[in-house]
Amino acid sequence: MQGVERVLDELGRLSIGRDDIVISTNITTRLDGLPRSDQKAPEDPGVAVYWETKKGERRVMAIDQYRRVADNLAAIAATLEALRAIERHGGAQILDRAFTGFTALPSPSPAALRTWREVIGVSPAERDIAAVRAAYRRRAQAAHPDRPGGSHDEMAQLTAAMRQAEQELQ
Repeated sequence: MQGVERVLDELGRLSIGRDDIVISTNITTRLDGLPRSDQKAPEDPGVAVYWETKKGERRVMAIDQYRRVADNLAAIAATLEALRAIERHGGAQILDRAFTGFTALPSPSPAALRTWREVIGVSPAERDIAAVRAAYRRRAQAAHPDRPGGSHDEMAQLTAAMRQAEQELQ
């Protein structure tokens, strides 16, 4: 794939070795890593590229802006090329800050693996969306970052749980 080579070349120009790069797509590959020719385009054309810097920092860049895997690979390659241009023109500190946004996230904690029912505080049998919303509001009053003891993380987790509840119950 031409897009894969572009991404590998751009990361190589940033002194990232090919053994330190993983390109993840929903395309089935042959044993040699190239895409199989007998497949349809995947439903999810998103692409994620993972790499490790010489300093041992793990990075990831993911793009799903376009409808084709090849276009998302090209977008990653273009982004890497633009970031290299920043570095070339004396913006090394800006480049470090930009790559901070691509830091690979740690594995989720056991608390992050709770179900929406556990987060909101309703029983597994609860199916009434009004009751779930009432429980959400009670928890939100305590979790809100403007309240003593509340936090942004706790409120974000609660809000995500409510979205999951609405999707499931409506």
